[in-house]
Amino acid sequence: MQIENRTFDELKVGDQAELRRLCTADDLLVYANVSGNHNPLHIHNKDGDGDGHPEAIAPGSFVAALVGAVLGSVMPGAGTIYRRQSWEYHGRVFAGDEVTIHVIVTDKNDNDTSVTLATEVRRITGNTLVLSGMAEVYAPRQKVSYNSHDLPGLIVQRHRHFEKLLHKAEPLAALRTAVVCPEEPNSLGGALKARDHTLIDPILIGSSARILDVAKTMGLSLDGVEIIDEPLHRDAARKAVELCHSGAAQAIMKGHLHTDQLLRPILDKQTGLRMGRRFTHIFVMDVPGQPHPILVTDAAINIAPDLKTKVDITQNAIDLAISIGIKEPKVGVLSATETVNPDIPSSIDAALLSKMAERGQITGGLVDGPLAMDNAVDIAAARTKGITSAVAGRAEILVVPNLDAGNMLAKQLTYISHAEAAGLVLGARVPIILNSRADDDMSRLASCAVAALHHARMSGISS
Repeated sequence: MQIENRTFDELKVGDQAELRRLCTADDLLVYANVSGNHNPLHIHNKDGDGDGHPEAIAPGSFVAALVGAVLGSVMPGAGTIYRRQSWEYHGRVFAGDEVTIHVIVTDKNDNDTSVTLATEVRRITGNTLVLSGMAEVYAPRQKVSYNSHDLPGLIVQRHRHFEKLLHKAEPLAALRTAVVCPEEPNSLGGALKARDHTLIDPILIGSSARILDVAKTMGLSLDGVEIIDEPLHRDAARKAVELCHSGAAQAIMKGHLHTDQLLRPILDKQTGLRMGRRFTHIFVMDVPGQPHPILVTDAAINIAPDLKTKVDITQNAIDLAISIGIKEPKVGVLSATETVNPDIPSSIDAALLSKMAERGQITGGLVDGPLAMDNAVDIAAARTKGITSAVAGRAEILVVPNLDAGNMLAKQLTYISHAEAAGLVLGARVPIILNSRADDDMSRLASCAVAALHHARMSGISS
């Protein structure tokens, strides 16, 4: 974005400027590290006052610094130097709040080129006044312009969303899980790590010889772990379904076998685990820099879903989002455009899904579409396009047009944005944990945590 300053001679009493800013938990982590202010009241997962709940309050100096952002970047802009600042606090800003920062010129001093401005910060929700005060600055004499994108970006890499899910799930009773063919290090190791975190109680189904050999190679103990010897992958998958029917297992976890081999007996119309809704896959993704998890669906099962299938895809994702703690999930139905175009079928489906949600045919969340990727997840992009809705720029669930788009999006987030992905299949009588062979430990743990939280909610168990 090209930015140009306002020189002292250009400024007039009454001139105004404003910025909008979303305060995120990552902002507060960065500020804590830069300033050295490690007060736990300001950290998203810390309880700073002993009331049992994290506060995530923005430090007062951080809020005041937002005023400096307007003065230094907008008006007067580049070349501005502070002389003095006074302020009074009327409220607090929390992680997740969006604020407006407003300044107005109240006086100019020709003798020293100083300018006095009234300043205020307001939370957009309720138009609540947070800070008011006065700033006195030396305004620039020379005209300067520059591109703000020239500055390097900064992203917090810590995967705090998955850590929160693990913390939320660990008090639950371990989910009795049929782990199908954990016959190589990643799948066996992931299952045992999830056991160590009390997320699952694994039943290992597959070639007992191969499972024991992998455990020995890894130096892992299988004491107390039930192993069912089924050397053939198809028989191991069938056995997992039988255990779920009998109540001996509450979830299924994919090991070292092809996804279609795992799902074939689960999808069997006579003996499988169908319950009336289409099976759909959901990636719960912890994307660095995002204020909340991003759910991408469907990226693994339904290749070219029709409208009826997309209804189930959307409803399953809403149900899962609620299970992991999102009270009213915001669903962005993606297309290549944010307007309905008869030549782009996905834009028509998106508009129909949005209307179906309005009429109560999809429940539990807010659905809006069509939305392009940028205006689904970025508030500034949504505003630029003139899109005003509760979902645009704030989507927590992204419903993609087809499997190609979903798979590409999920892998771009994983390999370019350094996201972690937890995969789950819904629509069956039990959650199906669907890991990739390339998934690391955090992804596998998070998948188990998500499954446990969903099972607990569907069973009426509090976490």
